[in-house]
Amino acid sequence: MRNVPPTLTLPREGGGNFVLRRWLLLGPLGVAAAGGVGFLAMLRGLSTGSFDPRGVPSPLVGRRIPEFSLPAQSPSPQGFGAADLLAAGRPALVNFFASWCVPCLAEQPLLMQLKAAGVAIWGIAYKDADKAAADLLARTGDPYARIARDEPGRVAIDWGVYGVPETFFVDRSGTIRWRWAGPLSDDTIAQQVQPLLRKYG
Repeated sequence: MRNVPPTLTLPREGGGNFVLRRWLLLGPLGVAAAGGVGFLAMLRGLSTGSFDPRGVPSPLVGRRIPEFSLPAQSPSPQGFGAADLLAAGRPALVNFFASWCVPCLAEQPLLMQLKAAGVAIWGIAYKDADKAAADLLARTGDPYARIARDEPGRVAIDWGVYGVPETFFVDRSGTIRWRWAGPLSDDTIAQQVQPLLRKYG
């Protein structure tokens, strides 16, 4: 005689919906339990100072940059691709930005500071018109070593970009070591970017 798991018990006459009703009752409880575990993890992170709502996990961290090639975004005379980042032979920040992105404006002064400190920043204008992005950089300054234009947004998808701004730290071997969703801040640069530069520079 077979051992049939309780949830697969064949229904008696007139009780064909019993298992379905059980799943309908237990399903929401399972979802609530999973949510509770996530909420407790968030509270634990808040209590220790380790939780950051912008620290969205990226499956690309620890992997090589995706293959891509993009046209130039004014005022840069050349676009760039994966091969150019590798040929540079030094760590770099890859920054996705847009003229219509208010947080992008907020981080521009910090990007200019990083440029002045000798940090290589490669910019990708995301879903933006060439003139609009060029006008933005004319107003705020151009912190980028080279700038490319991803007007359709397809390359951003390959990089796992959720929105702009987003910044990636790429080491000299072309491996993505870090990702930040949202505008950079003084604390982010001091606590995360600078240690990466010391480690992989």
